[in-house]
Amino acid sequence: MLLSEAWKRYQQDKKIEGYSSLTLKTYCFQYNLLLRFFGDIDMNEFNTDRLKEYLIRSGDHLKPSSLGHRIRCVKSLFRWSHEEGYTLKNPAAKLKEPKLGKRIPKFLTELEIEHLREACQTTMEKALFEFMYSTGCRIGEVVKLNREDIDFQSNSVIVQGKGDKEREVYFNTRCSIWLKRYLDEREDKEPCLFITDRRPKRRMSIDNLRYIIKRISNRASIKKSIHPHQLRHSYATHM
Repeated sequence: MLLSEAWKRYQQDKKIEGYSSLTLKTYCFQYNLLLRFFGDIDMNEFNTDRLKEYLIRSGDHLKPSSLGHRIRCVKSLFRWSHEEGYTLKNPAAKLKEPKLGKRIPKFLTELEIEHLREACQTTMEKALFEFMYSTGCRIGEVVKLNREDIDFQSNSVIVQGKGDKEREVYFNTRCSIWLKRYLDEREDKEPCLFITDRRPKRRMSIDNLRYIIKRISNRASIKKSIHPHQLRHSYATHM
């Protein structure tokens, strides 16, 4: 079986297993790198030494964490191929991920959080910032939410996390106030919780959300790189 055909079947199986579109997108990127390096060869032509050569030559510029991700993607594809009977052996079975040093998660101080609060200008920015900080939700969880998911009686919402697992999270009174104001001001009929600034109004994407957090942080003049996941770490730290 050719690499391209194996990828198509692998992708179909992983969709059935519930892999998110974002996960499959990152795996597809890794597949394209494999295809570019080896060409569309038969899966049984791969061996451990050839895969190691690929990882050395294509990953010498990568951080250990990024190289580890590449190895996991390769191992997943070839493990599936072997288990499905498309390859006689699993050439990726003996590949090992690089050791990673333990890093302390980056978080914002309470003073920095207050500077970010003051830098929010629109009702949407205030609602989005307070929601992300008070719930500790992942960025991918926030963009999936709809208005009807919000329970203002209990100040809670059910979010769909990794592996389509659902969990209930809670937000504080400050967040509740800004969310209500934001939703009351909107004149659109879009079901999504957060929509883009520009017309036509549509569901906010992950890139849109990252841009907004970056825009707020630039106004706050905080001398560090701010990204949405830091709000999640900050939420956990301050708790």
